[in-house]
Amino acid sequence: MADNKRDYYEVLGVQKGASDDEIKKAYRQTAKKYHPDLNPGDAEAEQKFKEANEAYEVLSDKEKRARYDQYGHAGVDPNFGAGGFGGEGFDFDLGDLFGSFFGGGFGGFGQRQSNPNAPRRGEDNQARVTVSFEEAAKGCRRDVEVQKIETCPECGGSGAQSGTTASTCPDCNGRGQVNVQQRTPFGVIQTSKTCSKCNGRGKFIEHPCQKCRGTGRIRHAVKVSVNIPAGIDDRQVFTVPGAGNAGINGGPSGDLKVAVYVRPHPFFERDGYNVWYDLKVSFTQAALGDTIQIPTLDGDVKFDLPAGTQPGKIFSMKSKGIQSVNGRGKGDQLVRIVVEIPKSLTEHEKQLLTELEKDLNVKRGAPVGSGKKSNLRDKFEKRK
Repeated sequence: MADNKRDYYEVLGVQKGASDDEIKKAYRQTAKKYHPDLNPGDAEAEQKFKEANEAYEVLSDKEKRARYDQYGHAGVDPNFGAGGFGGEGFDFDLGDLFGSFFGGGFGGFGQRQSNPNAPRRGEDNQARVTVSFEEAAKGCRRDVEVQKIETCPECGGSGAQSGTTASTCPDCNGRGQVNVQQRTPFGVIQTSKTCSKCNGRGKFIEHPCQKCRGTGRIRHAVKVSVNIPAGIDDRQVFTVPGAGNAGINGGPSGDLKVAVYVRPHPFFERDGYNVWYDLKVSFTQAALGDTIQIPTLDGDVKFDLPAGTQPGKIFSMKSKGIQSVNGRGKGDQLVRIVVEIPKSLTEHEKQLLTELEKDLNVKRGAPVGSGKKSNLRDKFEKRK
């Protein structure tokens, strides 16, 4: 990983101990400032937007953030920790592990050991992917990197070295368990335990495969291309059937569970399948009306702002929201009007507003209309 990368906390302008909400808020502000739609043709802004996305992807993930805090950029490098615990050739079965502790039964009361040579389904695997707001809304195809257990290509899953075969274990006759007698205060009882010669596999491999060390499976990092469904929401999980760990003894593969994390958008906010957008307009635009280009998930569209629109008014743009994840229709884009009042005025502007106030017969010291139905909007309507 490049050494010249900026500190992720510095990129978002937050302290190292910032809360999740502070990081999310800082990302929205930074992303809005450098968003390509607001800075067309600005290569520097585009680069800073990508930098903010990368920083948020790490700092919004508790595990990645912990590694980053401890090891810096090296801790979130995809190759971090490669070759250590869980590297190629590492494989064990939790069932075998617990079986070796508790055995296959006690005096006939325990659970009967299943056939060790029967096909077994592979374990499910997990992955996480971070996507943009638009990618989650529209769907996309992404590569995710997972540590996956697959059938050993050298021995084809047999565990035996090429040119040799595994034989039935002579100690347990292929059962994977051996019976032992044990003297107790209640007398001599018979129990069973995992066969030490074949480690419960029922087969004895005299010449184990060097690549998988006789396990028949290997673990290594692979990239899996997945289709992220349109309309998926933040932290939802979808399943890729058969993309998990390889089965044992010819059993089917497990599934891959993919958790999707969605980066917040600089100016869109999701509400179910609807999308909120705050349209900031001036006092004169709200009073006189205007035709304004506003962004949607389908691109910019013309929006007709009616004359006399009040602050907080909400307009609904049908089917301009997010595709339902089950494919049944789309949500709406909800446009909320925010009237921006200028914080500082020139003397000329103050004079013009004062003249307008007199022309509209607005009395200072009292609310417009003083409880009556007539208001400033009515005054504008009468002047048309």
